[in-house]
Amino acid sequence: MSHNWKADLSILGITIVWGSSFILMKNLMDYTPVFAYLSLRFVLASVVLCILFNKRLKNVNIQVLKWGLLVGLMVFGGMMFQVAGLQYTSASNSAFITGLNVVMVPILSALYLKKKPSNYAFVGVFMAAIGLFFLTGAFEFNYNKGDFLTLLSAVCFAFQVIFIDKATSKHDPVLIAVLQVSTAAVFFTIIWGFQKFSLPVVNTTLITTILWTGALGTALAFGVQTVAQKYTSPTRTALIIACEPVFAAIFAWIIPNSAGVTERPTLYTIMGCLMIFTGMLLSEVPALKLGNKQKQSCQTRM
Repeated sequence: MSHNWKADLSILGITIVWGSSFILMKNLMDYTPVFAYLSLRFVLASVVLCILFNKRLKNVNIQVLKWGLLVGLMVFGGMMFQVAGLQYTSASNSAFITGLNVVMVPILSALYLKKKPSNYAFVGVFMAAIGLFFLTGAFEFNYNKGDFLTLLSAVCFAFQVIFIDKATSKHDPVLIAVLQVSTAAVFFTIIWGFQKFSLPVVNTTLITTILWTGALGTALAFGVQTVAQKYTSPTRTALIIACEPVFAAIFAWIIPNSAGVTERPTLYTIMGCLMIFTGMLLSEVPALKLGNKQKQSCQTRM
């Protein structure tokens, strides 16, 4: 299996983890201060990453620190707006609107990184965008304050993908991963401090959610994303992450909210899911063709 396929499958794996976290966070936000949760989540993730990669931290220099801080600020903004928006919108809507970065990333990639996506990627982005339109209610236009906050989150996450691509082309992706998570942890803790460290209700739901989203959804996920992006393009990364709302919808259909009610799929959501998956698969066509050419080349030499 090529590095490209491994990278894409790794990003798909963490996308599933992120998709599962939306309903968990939504349930927690009903009674937990936003920045208390985010601080605890990112501090846990930061500690995990620093312990795992403590020997590499001695290689941090000014340039690595600069890029780590920049990517970390995008993570901070993305998570802050996302979780704040969850207080006013549904878990599935939050995931769907966050997925709009699939449209933003190819544009930013072409303008900032001078990387033109393949024709398959362009078609995939278009299909994913239409799919997200259906997933957010299509022509019903049931948008609210939470949806706008989540849109700001999507902008931050789009820039995160772009900055990771730029940073990992020159520096150790592991260090960028550690620094981005640690930066976000510091900012979330500072804001929590301004709120006089208002304590959340400690129960099984809080502990489980922080462990799941902190250890897996942050430490593992952002670490894997940062390393994997070294072997794939920003547009393909965004297209795979666009499947996050699909998995969020599936988990929202299975896991009850704080009122004990599960969300129900509609024709629009099913159509949207199918179009997003199709868009993601189209983005993999160039890698599949390249793999076939390499296989044929090996056979010819034999």
